[in-house]
Amino acid sequence: MLQRYARALCAAAACLVTTVAAADSNRHHDQRSEESRPIVIGHRGAPGYVPEHTLVGYFIAIQQGADFVEPDLVMTKDGVLVARHENDIGGTTDVSEHPEFASRRTTKSIDGISITSWFTEDFTLAELKTLRAKERIPAQRPANTRFDRMFEVPTFEEVLQLVQGVNRHRKKPIGVYPETKHPSYFQGIGLAMERPLVKMLEKHGYRGKHAPVFIQSFEVGNLQQLARMTDVPIVQLLDATGAPWDFRVAGDPRTYADLATPAGLAGIARYADGVGVNKNLMIPRVSGDFLGTPTNLVRDAHAAGLIVHGWTFRAENAFLPTDFDSSTDPNAIGDLEGEIQRFLELGMDGFFTDQPNIGVRARDEFVSR
Repeated sequence: MLQRYARALCAAAACLVTTVAAADSNRHHDQRSEESRPIVIGHRGAPGYVPEHTLVGYFIAIQQGADFVEPDLVMTKDGVLVARHENDIGGTTDVSEHPEFASRRTTKSIDGISITSWFTEDFTLAELKTLRAKERIPAQRPANTRFDRMFEVPTFEEVLQLVQGVNRHRKKPIGVYPETKHPSYFQGIGLAMERPLVKMLEKHGYRGKHAPVFIQSFEVGNLQQLARMTDVPIVQLLDATGAPWDFRVAGDPRTYADLATPAGLAGIARYADGVGVNKNLMIPRVSGDFLGTPTNLVRDAHAAGLIVHGWTFRAENAFLPTDFDSSTDPNAIGDLEGEIQRFLELGMDGFFTDQPNIGVRARDEFVSR
């Protein structure tokens, strides 16, 4: 284990030498109370710089000043929580290059979508550990492909061990922000993740409302179940379209739009501490992909006693509203700081970003005004 972390940290150090402004965020820290500062969440680590959901990515996010790192969690065949964006690993690992796993390629329905690929639940942890991570969106982030096939698929426990190792040298701890991916699906195949998640958090000391952790999900039922199992903070994710999958399975007609109303938010407050919202729910895009008129979502959520964390803030022009593009090149870096600050003006309590160093700089400049 120690050798694995040593290799990961050495690789991270090399990445930091070639990564833009990896440590500059710590040089702009004002004296405002930590409790009043919006939090910066390293979305899947620091995928603006290295492939997502790798120990190196989480380490870079921490070095860039993120307050939390966010592992998406799925299950292995032998019941281990691992960090992947999806249980479909065809595009985020080199599994297609392993002839010994060619027969594992199959077609499944995941939350109503037919997918032909390889899936974590068909691999033991030992088998997954023979794979290596790859950049998920190489067309948008070609520079990240130089790190393809370098890093393992980490377990959730390895992420916690990395964070706690860093926290031994910090006054204010880095937090973790795990997301349960496709919980109804995993429950349906006998690999429910709620109990393993709570047990792993408790094993590493995450208990109570003030623990540096948020558990998040796009589904509702599993968060309600988790709220009965643990006292750590819980966040209901809200997308700009569609509905929670468990609602659809149960025939519940409510959508995410319904949950984002004052009545819906009041209902969320019965089991959760906050909402993690698609940023278009706070400021929708209008014609030309410009930002439109802000909604009342942040105000309504606060009135219900909920914190609000926005997602996902990315620096490339392809992901930015036209207001903050730097050029017509979709892969060029635009004005992410400006976009983040526009949303912070609404009272957003934190945000997920692929470039934590830029997010920290934007946050710190905003609170020092």
